[in-house]
Parts: sequence; C-alpha cells; structure tokens
Amino acid sequence: LRRRQASLQHHRVMKWPWLLGGLDALVVTSLANILYLTNFAGSTAIVVITAERLFFLTDFRYLTTMSDMQGTPFECPGLEVVTVAGSYDATLAELLLSLKASRVGFEAAHLSVARHQWLLARIAEGNRPPELVPTDAVVETARVRKDSHEVGVLREGARRLSYVATEVFGGIRSGQTERDVAALIERRMREAGFEKSAFDTIVAGGPNGALPHARPGERKLTEGDLVVLDFGGVYDSYCVDLTRTVSVGPAQPRARQVYGAVLKAHDLAIAAVRPNVSRFAIDGAARESLGAAGMAEAFGHGTGHGLGIEIHEDPRIGRRRPDLDTQDDVVSPGMVFTIEPGAYFPGWGGVRIEDDVLVTETGVEVLTNVTTELLEL
Repeated sequence: LRRRQASLQHHRVMKWPWLLGGLDALVVTSLANILYLTNFAGSTAIVVITAERLFFLTDFRYLTTMSDMQGTPFECPGLEVVTVAGSYDATLAELLLSLKASRVGFEAAHLSVARHQWLLARIAEGNRPPELVPTDAVVETARVRKDSHEVGVLREGARRLSYVATEVFGGIRSGQTERDVAALIERRMREAGFEKSAFDTIVAGGPNGALPHARPGERKLTEGDLVVLDFGGVYDSYCVDLTRTVSVGPAQPRARQVYGAVLKAHDLAIAAVRPNVSRFAIDGAARESLGAAGMAEAFGHGTGHGLGIEIHEDPRIGRRRPDLDTQDDVVSPGMVFTIEPGAYFPGWGGVRIEDDVLVTETGVEVLTNVTTELLEL
C-alpha cells in the first residue's frame, strides 16, 4: 500500500461530494483512481462514493491488509469495507440497490460494455433501480494537479532516476547489445529503490533510434552509434520518466547537428512552461524550433505527457486537434509532465531528450537533473 499521510488523504475525503456533481453515487473501477482515493494498490477492487460514505469492495485476499491500515497514519478516513464473497459485480449490484440512489455514475472509459449490460440487467430486478449515468475523467481531473505530498514523491523519484542515468552512462560501451544495456538500466533502477519499471525500457542504437518506441534487441552497439535511452520507474506508486541520447565513441557531424536542434527545442519548450500558458503553446515552442531547423517532418509525436500514478496522464502537451481541442487548456501550478521533443530519420537513427517538469506558482521546476550535453561514451 502507498504511504500517504492521513491529513492529506482526509483533504481528498472532503472533496468526494465535489466528485459527484449531480449524482447520488459514483462507481469507480479504474485501479489507478482507486489507488488515488484510498491508497489501495492491489489487483482487484471497486469503490462506490456517495456524499457521505466511501464503500470499498474487496475480497478475502485484501481484508487483512485493509484492516491493518485502520487506526494508522495510512488509513483512508471514512472508508467502509464491503466483503466480496462471490462476484464483484453481483456485490456491487446489491450495494447500489441498497443505497436507494436515483442516479449512479460509472467510469465509461473503465467499464466494459459486457459488464455494463450485465449490471443494468441485474439492478433492473430490484425495486426502484437507479439510472446508470456514464461519466468521463471525473477522478482523473482531480489527479491532474498534484498536492504537496505527491510533488515530494515525484521530486524524489526524479532525483533517483537522475542518479540511475549517471550510473548507466558509465556502463555503456561498444559491443554491448541493446538488451545488455536495458538489463543494466533495470538493475540500477531496482538498486535505486524503484518498485518496478514504469514501462518497457527503450534502448535503440543506430538506425533503431528512428523508432520512437523501439524494443531492445540483439543489435550490438558500434562506434559512431547514437543510442536513445528512455526509461522510467515507479517510486512510491508514482511514475517518473527520462530520455537521453548518447554517442558510442566520437559523435559524427550529422549526429551533432540533429542533437543540437532537438536540445534547442527541448530548452525552448521548458522555457515556455509557466502558469496560464496553453499546453499547445508549449508544444508549439518545440515544434516551431525543429521546423526552423528543417526537421518539422521528423518530429511526429507530442512534446510531453502528464506524470502521476500512471505513466501517461493529463495534461497532454501536443498539437491542437481542431475536432477535439476547442479550448486553450492552460497549465496550472501542481501539474507535472514531461518535455521530450525528438527527431527521427528512417535508416539513420534519431534523437530524443526528455525531462520531467513541475509547474510552479511563478514558472517551472525541472525535476530531473542529468546533463543534456551530448555524451561520447
């Protein structure tokens, strides 16, 4: 279970009525959202929120764990455990009928059509069944701005990840395979206190660097290769992320040119981060810079993504989509996200440079602290 001070968790308890909006209850099935609300980090649970109560549905595997939390600084105030003896959904249906609620929200993005249809049919058997109302990103919206505890965890995770990077640099040499380097990174992350990797580690040497999400293979690193190293860890349930591109031996002139252009885009995007600036403007700072360098077509992904309990959260730092993005969506203090422009050239390779940043009251704090100089290892 994640270690969160009870006072901070109590602050979230007081926000539960706000999460309901015009609903009588909200069913939360996303495990990431359940972790955020209750500290529970297990594999199965359902939470039902009302204006005054929080019901936590779990089975015998987690009853002792939840019981042990009561009366400690890590308990979730107001949580009422409901034991699931058989089916989770059957227990949920019985609970919803007992509440005599009129409108019950559910997380549309996290409840399958089959489960929704089954739940509808089951509650229809009761007297005065509630209306099931789809909701979108209710808890996720609350998660976007991190509180002081979350910022502290992310800051410490970024510090540890930065240490991992400096340790890894000293272990890279010609003749190693991409998988060798990935194994080194993952070992260093465990040694640094990370619970697990936040995603599959990327080590992409030479031409493989043109693939933004390349998987480490048996290709051996050779002199003159640029190598994209993208890795992240989960620390105290929160994800941090870092990318550096290094050269095996002396860097070639084209490598220096591309690296310099990506670094400039990276720096300009970070410089654009401050409260009330549109996330599209931050992306634009990086994109326009690479465009001026003649590399607009080489940068196809967004400039960044939010970090938190999940490795990809809001806010998304990317190009405006005319059909979906109708507002400016400014960034606010407490938001944590990556800045990671890149340039990719099929058959040659690529460069990506990524750091984690926090929006402060007056500007930006870069949480990761690793040299952005092109290292020749």
